[in-house]
Amino acid sequence: MAAPITQQNGIFAPHVFTRPANGSTLNASILVVGGSTAAYAATLASLHLKVDVVLVQPQAVVGGQFTAQGLPASDDGDLLKQNADLWSLDGEQFAISRWQRIFRQRQRALQPVGGRLDPNPGGGWVSNFATTPVVAATAMNSALVPYLSEGRLRLIPYSDPVQVLATDPPGQRRQVAGVVFRDRQTGAQFTVTASVVLEATDLGDLLELGGIESRVGQESRHETGEAILPDLPRPQCQQSITFDVVVERTLPGQGVTVTAPPTYGKAPWFNPHEFTGVFWTKTKDGQWQKWDFFSAFGIFRYRRLRRQQPYEKAVSPGDVTVINWGTSPDPERSFCCGNDYREGYLVGVSREERQRHIQQARDRARGYLHFLQTHGVPDLKPRGDMTWTEDGIALEPYIREARRGIALTTIRHEDVAERFFPAQGRARCFEDAVGIGQYHYLDLHGNDQPGHITPKGKEVVALPFSLPLKALVPIATDGLILSAKSIGTTHITNAAYRMHPIEWAIGEASGFLAVFAVWTGKSPHDLATDEAQVRKIQGFMTRNGIPIFWFDDVGHEDPDFEPIQVLAAANIVRSENLKTLHFRPTAPVSRAVVATALGKVMILPPQTPPRPTFVDVQPGRHWAYEAIETLHSHGLVAGVGGNRFAPDQPITRQQLSLLVQRAMPDIHDSAFARTPIDTAPLQRRELSRVLYELLKHRLGI
Repeated sequence: MAAPITQQNGIFAPHVFTRPANGSTLNASILVVGGSTAAYAATLASLHLKVDVVLVQPQAVVGGQFTAQGLPASDDGDLLKQNADLWSLDGEQFAISRWQRIFRQRQRALQPVGGRLDPNPGGGWVSNFATTPVVAATAMNSALVPYLSEGRLRLIPYSDPVQVLATDPPGQRRQVAGVVFRDRQTGAQFTVTASVVLEATDLGDLLELGGIESRVGQESRHETGEAILPDLPRPQCQQSITFDVVVERTLPGQGVTVTAPPTYGKAPWFNPHEFTGVFWTKTKDGQWQKWDFFSAFGIFRYRRLRRQQPYEKAVSPGDVTVINWGTSPDPERSFCCGNDYREGYLVGVSREERQRHIQQARDRARGYLHFLQTHGVPDLKPRGDMTWTEDGIALEPYIREARRGIALTTIRHEDVAERFFPAQGRARCFEDAVGIGQYHYLDLHGNDQPGHITPKGKEVVALPFSLPLKALVPIATDGLILSAKSIGTTHITNAAYRMHPIEWAIGEASGFLAVFAVWTGKSPHDLATDEAQVRKIQGFMTRNGIPIFWFDDVGHEDPDFEPIQVLAAANIVRSENLKTLHFRPTAPVSRAVVATALGKVMILPPQTPPRPTFVDVQPGRHWAYEAIETLHSHGLVAGVGGNRFAPDQPITRQQLSLLVQRAMPDIHDSAFARTPIDTAPLQRRELSRVLYELLKHRLGI
């Protein structure tokens, strides 16, 4: 009998892991490479769909940002923090997937506050949701247990990729077939081959190892088409890294002071004058407000992970926080920051230089903690039991930017920033969307290299955005799917797509694409460029509770979630008002909206007669003129008498039934299987439900 799958302190027992022998070769349907949050989400999604996975990662703990990088305080956008009201749902019902919500619920159960479930166990003032790294890891592990027991998941720890196995057939795209790894502990080299490989490392290492088309740092204007960029690329301009530190507030006199690193106060990048233990904000009247370290809006509570008191603003002995502190305004100093490491960068340099910067970043984190303990905050002790280290400093640096693949679609500044979508509620809605994300601004933590661009005003504000499927597909390479921070973003847009919830969504999307590649035998490139396959993937994702379009009043438990989401992504039925995120599922539908949507489903060639057919639908005066004239020319719609169409008049279910009977009689009965045919006004959800069946019929899916 196989030993039971057990874990302790967020780490699986040693017998659970697969440790390949030197020279051995494993084969899998899907190989996921990396220890990122996206690597975990992609693995879990693939396993849910009953496809076997080998996950190879640099540590024993899964989860990336939430665990090994020591930042389980999720960077949530405002919409995810939203509470339900008369017009909108709770954010966790529409802004993240069902599986991501289950992950959060599992953490809440593992870390109650005062014996009760709490929406935000940590109670920090910037993070809407936080627990300890061990709780996050324990919750993640529990979801993997069934698949480890079945043998469908093989989890290989402590291993780094050293070679990408690929072929270059003449006249065809490069084909990735597997990866060679080296075990950090034993030095053993082994190979994993797979039908599909996911690049889910935190630094995009497979792209570098495989010589796969990619970009590093800040691009030039001609590379991405982003108007804000300079003429020349600056690959050295990358986002800073941070080693997070988990500490507890102790009773007075019980703090455990850490020693300063040897370079403290000596190296040019390690000046204690940059450090601070206070936070300043400006009041409405322009005066400076000082917040001490343990105050309600101080640095300790900024990303607090665990609290003793139900009252969120109270900071008590026994509370635990993660120190993840960048630059802050300070009227007493010209510049100050915490454990953000700005000296160098990790991408596009030798492994030796990378390791040097990683060690220096770790030293800086230790030095910042030493500074705090010797400058007015002595009552702190490191919680290494929560970081799987001796000193409370995370196993891995918190990574903000990776080498990025050049994908079929590059998500640009002009696709995300508010400036380019005046008076609208959403950024660009990609028609091949396979996920959504939202963070209120493009959060660029630049390093100290000269030449960083700095978006301001509406150029830095990010509207709710979507994730195009083509951003996961390398432009000239097959067999490889981009995930984590290596997808087709730019230096600028990565700053919004790197946050915890969207990285999870990226992982789920890459997992679904990989599964479809296994199921169909088609390459990710062919899947992403075939509309029928794209709609299949979108349908399967939404059926599994994954949002792909921003609606705040239609959650993933809604019975019409799939048709509403897919038709919106396909630009067939979207919001009535572009300024809001409301779908209004029970609202009536006008004749003009139905005509336009039906024309899009059928892809009829546009028709515009020399003279308008209807006196109340004139060119240049009514938005649906072309759609109505097109349907009329094909004999699908008629007026209401007196040369009038009545475009704004509500349509009934029966009237839509007649339209469908004329347009696609073969699909009529199945299209109305869940919708009564009567004289009641047609609802928006019913329109999406019916037209979704027509769309699938047209595409043959």
